[in-house]
Amino acid sequence: MASTTIVGGCGHVGLPLGIALANAGADVTLYDTHPERVDEVAAGKMPFLEWGADSELARAIGSGRLRATTDPASISSAEVVIVTIGTPVDEFLDPKVRMFDRAIRSLHPHFRAGQLLVLRSTVFPGMTDRLINWFRQEGPALDVAFCPERIAQGYALKELAELPQIVSGSSPAALNRAKVLFQLLTPDLVELPPLEAELAKLFANTFRYINFAVSNQLYLIAQKFDADFGRIHAAVTHKYPRLAGFPKAGFAGGPCLLKDTMQLAGFNHNSFPIGQAAMMVNEGLPSALVERVKATRDLSRDCAAILGMAFKGNCDDHRDSLAYKLRKILTLECREVVCTDPYIADPSFVPLEVALAKADVIFVGACHNEYRTLRPRQPVIDVFDFLPKAALPALRKAG
Repeated sequence: MASTTIVGGCGHVGLPLGIALANAGADVTLYDTHPERVDEVAAGKMPFLEWGADSELARAIGSGRLRATTDPASISSAEVVIVTIGTPVDEFLDPKVRMFDRAIRSLHPHFRAGQLLVLRSTVFPGMTDRLINWFRQEGPALDVAFCPERIAQGYALKELAELPQIVSGSSPAALNRAKVLFQLLTPDLVELPPLEAELAKLFANTFRYINFAVSNQLYLIAQKFDADFGRIHAAVTHKYPRLAGFPKAGFAGGPCLLKDTMQLAGFNHNSFPIGQAAMMVNEGLPSALVERVKATRDLSRDCAAILGMAFKGNCDDHRDSLAYKLRKILTLECREVVCTDPYIADPSFVPLEVALAKADVIFVGACHNEYRTLRPRQPVIDVFDFLPKAALPALRKAG
């Protein structure tokens, strides 16, 4: 079995993949520049929440097939190098291609001829072919593949075993080597050329982001006319398969959906009206919720509580969570804002019982199971339609 090193191996993309490959029989080294994460993983402890991963990590470490290190020499000794460095976007929502270039070039001294280099995280379309050409000029001679990660955070181990894997390569040999690697996880492989594989990842996340924006726009229309979006949604999706993919309203945050939608816009020379409109709807939702509440009460006298600060329910990842944007807006409007989250350690957060005791008005920021049975006495703004409706006091328009 080919020895594999995963760059960024103790992160949300690399670590579940490393665990899955090791427990499928591969010899895996996780290379990461964060010593505290490496120490945690080496001790068999997950540095973030991933359901079912604790026992699987312990099994992989115990078998001797999974190791974690801060030594970049582990790249040189591997036959397969999987890089989980993607293309981020800047403060103007433009792709930061040079950051990706710098990251790859910093690894360049550790590559050796004959390796398979697999790009796993989202990259700007064309980056795989660009990297192939760069290695042809600069050496060493590598096989290069782009095989996008498509898991739902928190459920990676389950989905790595269940979902088809998209694979692409710089040559038939590179493609075949990538297929051998990912057949350890599933026999269901989908082959694409590199550019199409890159677009496939962006298309998938952009489609989801736009769908969330549709629901959020319809939610705001329903709110404007005092209609219950949750009740309408339940009615139109009941035993009606053509609307099976109609999501509920809610915050569309996290490290992927907005970023990938804006990357697609950048790739198309910023001509992507539907994606850019989706961004305005989704990013504007926290402000729209606060404006709705301001029509019912004087928030300047209120303490507002936000229940859940992660970017989604039952998750400990706060990256690009819209609950933080909601907190900023409420801080300007309210006497006080308190936040709580059972999964995120933050000294500024308060326990749930304190938040409920102090609050005059409550916002649901993330759908954690710990909130499912709450019966607050205060008005609750629950865009997700998560809490039991019958138990919630209604907001009434002023005047």
